Amino acid sequence: MASLESVRVAAGTSVPSSASAFPTTTVTSRHSALVRVTHWITTLCFFALLVSGVEILISHPRFYWGETGNVLTTPLFKVAIPASRNLVPTGYGYVLPDQNGWSRYLHFQAAWVVILTGLLYIISGFFTGHFRKNLLPSGADRSWRAFSTVAEAWSYNALQRLTYLIVIFVLFPLVIWTGLAMSPAFVSAVPATVNLLGGQQSARTIHFFVSVFLVLFLLVHVVMIFVAGFRSRMRAMITGRTETDTGRT
Repeated sequence: MASLESVRVAAGTSVPSSASAFPTTTVTSRHSALVRVTHWITTLCFFALLVSGVEILISHPRFYWGETGNVLTTPLFKVAIPASRNLVPTGYGYVLPDQNGWSRYLHFQAAWVVILTGLLYIISGFFTGHFRKNLLPSGADRSWRAFSTVAEAWSYNALQRLTYLIVIFVLFPLVIWTGLAMSPAFVSAVPATVNLLGGQQSARTIHFFVSVFLVLFLLVHVVMIFVAGFRSRMRAMITGRTETDTGRT
């Protein structure tokens, strides 16, 4: 009986061995340790700020413009939810439990943690070139065609990169600024913080809208993670490495 090798030679073809019949994967570096640590600290702080911020909002779900605003002032707009204080007119015949104490404490503590974490991330990003290499779109990526590109599995398109830059350098600084403008202690030391915004009530209103935009960004960010591959993205942000299929060898 002819051996397998003689049959292969006679036929002029080769049969792939078992070692070459399976696809191989390549492990590549994705996120540095500092990016991963600051990402998860910011994530935890954001959820703490969101929960405590909602509780603070419930205590007075009315917004004004200028320096002062109270229950006797016509609001710029109001959020149609019950309040946790019976003196706040909301149109509801009941009030919610008042959680204003712990929520303000948690809000302020989480805010300072995210400020320090953000400063560390930004300083490191400039020194390591993280923003230039990973977030700033190149010349070719700033075309209309690049902006219309859908999300890719292992790289950020131009629209995603610009969105992250806007969040990092516009929305986060603005939400921090407006938050500090509502702090009497900070404003007494730096009055320009609130004066440039037109008053403490203006700062509170801007703070609310910026927070809404950040929540919308978070929702879109989570959707994009699922679209691009939840397990792969989570693995990259936890371990810093990704595995890509390089095909059969």
